[in-house]
Amino acid sequence: MSKLRLSFHGSRSSIVEFLTPKVLLKSIPATPPRIAILIPCLNEEVTVGAVVRDFRNALPDAVCYVFDNNSTDRTAQVATEAGAEVISVPRPGKGNVVQVMFREVDADYYVMVDGDNTYSTNHAHALLEPILEGRADMTVATRLNEYADDSFRPLHVFGNNLVRALVNWTFRSQLTDIMSGYRAFSRELVRSVPVLSSGFEVETELTIRVLDFGFRIEEIEAPYRKRPDGSESKLHTFRDGFRVLSEIASIAKAYKPLTFFGTIALAFFLAGGIAGGWVIWDYLEDQYVNKVPTAILATGCILLGFGSFGIGIILHTLSHRLQETRRLLTQLLRERRESPPPERPSSKQNGAASS
Repeated sequence: MSKLRLSFHGSRSSIVEFLTPKVLLKSIPATPPRIAILIPCLNEEVTVGAVVRDFRNALPDAVCYVFDNNSTDRTAQVATEAGAEVISVPRPGKGNVVQVMFREVDADYYVMVDGDNTYSTNHAHALLEPILEGRADMTVATRLNEYADDSFRPLHVFGNNLVRALVNWTFRSQLTDIMSGYRAFSRELVRSVPVLSSGFEVETELTIRVLDFGFRIEEIEAPYRKRPDGSESKLHTFRDGFRVLSEIASIAKAYKPLTFFGTIALAFFLAGGIAGGWVIWDYLEDQYVNKVPTAILATGCILLGFGSFGIGIILHTLSHRLQETRRLLTQLLRERRESPPPERPSSKQNGAASS
């Protein structure tokens, strides 16, 4: 009896797929995504336990990480007892904590939430859904449409609205909450966006950098609760507000130099025009310039305006070229990660080739 030989040309994975029944393939469970809950804390022993337990119930497969930023109370102990992994961050400041979060935790999806129990876990799935479905790279829980009485100070609401208006104007976006501490991120975003700020302005920096890098942002509405009794806010209205405005100016200068220096140039032109108008009116009346210091001031403002505008054009050209290069490199790295690795020839094929 002659032997029957079957020849199959294809890769090893194709052979396995050909020989494996489809029913068996469907029965193989898919690996669940790795979700990390990132909780920055400073003296939150009153609330951190409830936050950890609520998120473990809402997302049973997720791992909770509490980042203790030099707490002087029992924050670390309470978080450990609730089932979280505690990581100590000695450098003070929420921005420094976020830097450690993104550097130390490896996951597929990330949820960042404050440890003061002001955010509800009922919206955790809605926060992750746009990222899991590939519609967004960062989702933000907006608080300004639904918040409890006395949960915001009037100056905080004003400051948030001011920052939102500045960011939306600079980046031509339509975001409603820039400073929310309840967010979700994709792995690609966490690995691509640098965090440089050290304090509470980190949420503003994250939003601005995500907009500048071209990542997609979605917002969901979520209620913002008042802090429980015994839990104190770490925000300082004027100090942190000034740092947020400084962060916006710094990043706008680096990423939107034409807008930044163009605004300065416009201010100089307006000042020079007003001062020069008085001088011209004086000259038209008396055929003589009496206000010589005002004329010098007007000339100086006009020259400074042209200088600022010229600097803005030069930096805008350089920034545009750098952004094109960075986005090209980001796209190449993304395609490289998504493409399957090249197949190596088997030892039998190498032997056949050598013979």
